[in-house]
Amino acid sequence: MKLHELSIKELNNRLRNGETNQEEVLTYFSKRIDELDPKIHAFLEKDAVIPAKVDFESSPLAGVPFAVKDILAVAGQKARASSKILENYIAPYTGTAISKLLNADGIVFGRTNCDEFAMGASTENSAYGPTFNPWDLERVPGGSSGGSAAAVAAGLVPFALGTDTGGSIRQPASLCGVVGVKPTYGRVSRYGLLSLASSFDTIGSLTKTVEDAAQVMQIISGYDPMDSTTVNVPVPDYLGYLDKGVNGLRIGIPKEYFASGISTETERAVLAAIKQLEHMGAELVQVSLPNSVYGIASYYIILPVEVSANLSRYDGIKYGHRSAKASSLAEIYSLSRGEGFGPEVKRRIMLGTYASSSGYYEAYYKQALQAQVAIRSDFKKVFEQVDVLVTPTSPMPAFKLGEKSDDPLQLYLADVFTVGANIAGLPGISVPCGQDAGLPVGLQIMAPWFKEELMFQAAYTYEQATDWHEFRPPVW
Repeated sequence: MKLHELSIKELNNRLRNGETNQEEVLTYFSKRIDELDPKIHAFLEKDAVIPAKVDFESSPLAGVPFAVKDILAVAGQKARASSKILENYIAPYTGTAISKLLNADGIVFGRTNCDEFAMGASTENSAYGPTFNPWDLERVPGGSSGGSAAAVAAGLVPFALGTDTGGSIRQPASLCGVVGVKPTYGRVSRYGLLSLASSFDTIGSLTKTVEDAAQVMQIISGYDPMDSTTVNVPVPDYLGYLDKGVNGLRIGIPKEYFASGISTETERAVLAAIKQLEHMGAELVQVSLPNSVYGIASYYIILPVEVSANLSRYDGIKYGHRSAKASSLAEIYSLSRGEGFGPEVKRRIMLGTYASSSGYYEAYYKQALQAQVAIRSDFKKVFEQVDVLVTPTSPMPAFKLGEKSDDPLQLYLADVFTVGANIAGLPGISVPCGQDAGLPVGLQIMAPWFKEELMFQAAYTYEQATDWHEFRPPVW
């Protein structure tokens, strides 16, 4: 097998056994990026951070290169959030999740493209141009972590980090045919993440297999005093749960996630995956999440309000882009932000400012928060009946570039099955489960708070019983 075909563990084993060396590995992936990425545009930079001495015995990730979404800080590298307003910003520190991977002797090998400030579901909103889906270069890879998903799908790196605020890891994982993990809010430190919506943002992984995903999550999970939102609870041995099977596992099938709007072939693939889990001994339970119908509406009120607050710091004064045309303080603010932010970012800032302004706070934001409480309550009740929930990840396969650009609402609806986990703070994983018109389909598995081991258990059991995770795009 060629190096890009290997799992994290297999690549590390080759390095341990002397079948290859670090220079060969880095040269191989560097050359592969140079050859394929001009077609895909997954990477913004190819900058390596290599430890002075790599101990291949130190961890299963030792010597393995990985990519980082351009919204995560790595000291000495640009951290632009794919935005013009941070075009020349150099991160002065490294975020906790990346530091943990570096301490495990992993190697940062470049920064991937994303929707500007992670606002989007297609990676078309990047100030540096779109990323193309390796399965069909005329289609989107999903978003906002589309660059990371495309890089893994094309075999440009063994794994990548992304962020998930409303589905931004799981949805591109589904569209690119890879495994994407969103942890419980508070399980992985957000220190080093350029904030989009602080109550929703999470850092997770994109990998080729569930075992790889569990391995990465094992390392980056845990309490961090630098992030007050992390929770000091034990991190289970995720890998130890992979072989437990699903016999007797209670799997909830929420009826609201199989409503109108889902592609026929996507629904067929997901239902076949559910039957496969039942065949392997899982107990299927029909459940209801009645308030999930308010998910998209509440999410797109709460999120813009937080966006409006978080992005107010980019004012042309302290750091970031400052307009050369400004001749007064008011113009520094208005022109710098007007030139630096793209259309989708401006749209969400204005929506958030409006929804939180005097006279509209009660009508919109307060009601959205009440809906969030109701959605969380639904999940809590359901998890008293079942161990995990299984749903589609995306209602459709990858769509064509530009197809939804003129209708933001249609793009927002691409997250209809993923936002619930973010609103409630739950962990979720997307694994390949079929194809729709020759394009990947993802199966989403959600678990109770801080029970990632259960979603890994179910996902790995399904993965090992099928071969969808072995399907590769044409560029492979």
